[in-house]
Amino acid sequence: MNNADTVFDAAQRLQRAGKPYALVSVIKALAPASAHPGDKAVVTADGDFHGWIGGGCAQPAVVRTVRQVLADGHARLIRIAPTADGQEKDLGDVLEFGMACHSGGTLELFVDPVLPQAQLVVIGASPVAASLSQLAPRVGFAVTLVAHEAQPTDYPDAQRVIASDDVAAATAQIAPGAWVVVATQGRRDVQALRLALALDARQVSFVASARKAQVLKESLMAAGADAEAVAAIVAPAGYPMPATTPEEIALSVLAAVVSHRRGAERASPAAPTVAESPAVPAAAKSSCCGH
Repeated sequence: MNNADTVFDAAQRLQRAGKPYALVSVIKALAPASAHPGDKAVVTADGDFHGWIGGGCAQPAVVRTVRQVLADGHARLIRIAPTADGQEKDLGDVLEFGMACHSGGTLELFVDPVLPQAQLVVIGASPVAASLSQLAPRVGFAVTLVAHEAQPTDYPDAQRVIASDDVAAATAQIAPGAWVVVATQGRRDVQALRLALALDARQVSFVASARKAQVLKESLMAAGADAEAVAAIVAPAGYPMPATTPEEIALSVLAAVVSHRRGAERASPAAPTVAESPAVPAAAKSSCCGH
C-alpha cells in the first residue's frame, strides 16, 4: 500500500468514527530530510501517524501543532529546521520549530484540521422537533432525531432517526459530546429528559416554559437524577424573542445552540435573560419557547 492509500484509508476510518484528525502535507523539504514535497500523513491528537512526513525528529512538533489546530480549527504552516535550542518561534506567516536532533534537513508542513460534523440530537416528535431537524443541517449540524415510533420519512433532513426513546437503546447509538434539544412539547417529557441526561451531552436544552421546566426538574431530582446535571438543563430553550410558530421557535433554539458551540459566551458578556432584555415585548417575556 502506498502513502496515498494509507492516508486516505485512515482518513475514511476516522471520519466514519467521528474522530478529529489533521491532514499534514509536506510543502518543502531540504536535504537531508527523508520526506519529499507531496508526502502526507493523517495525524490524531493522540499522536497516531498514518502516512509519511519524515522521521521521528519532526514528530513532536507535528503532534503539538496538530493538537493546536484541532483545538481552534485553524490550519497552520510550520517549519522544522535544525537549531541548537529546539525552540518554537512565531514568524507571522509560519510557525518555526527548532529540531534539536542531529539528523538535519528542513521541512515545511501544512497542518489542516479535519473536524467531525457537529452532532445535534433532537428528542421529540413535535412540530418544533421537525423544524429543528430541517434547519440544523443548514448550519452544519448532523441531526439525530429520537422519538417513540418515529418514522424516518417524516424527518428527511435528519441524518439518522431512532424510533425509540428508551435510554439503553438510544444511548447505545449516540456518541458522547452532542448538543441535545428536548422538544417533546408535552408528549413523553420525563422520558425524554431522562434520556437527555444519559447522553453525556455538551449541553441539554428543553423547549418548555420556565414553570413547567422547574416542575419537571424537581420531579427528576426526586427520582434520583443528578442534581448538578438537572440544574444545567437550559430551560426555557433559545434566545428570548417573540417567536410563535414552530419554525420561529426552532430558529431561536438553534441560534442559542450555535452561540454555545462557537463559544460566544466566552468572548462577550452573557446573553441577556428574558427579564433583562429590553427588546423583548412584555407579552413575550415568558420565553420564546415556553411550549
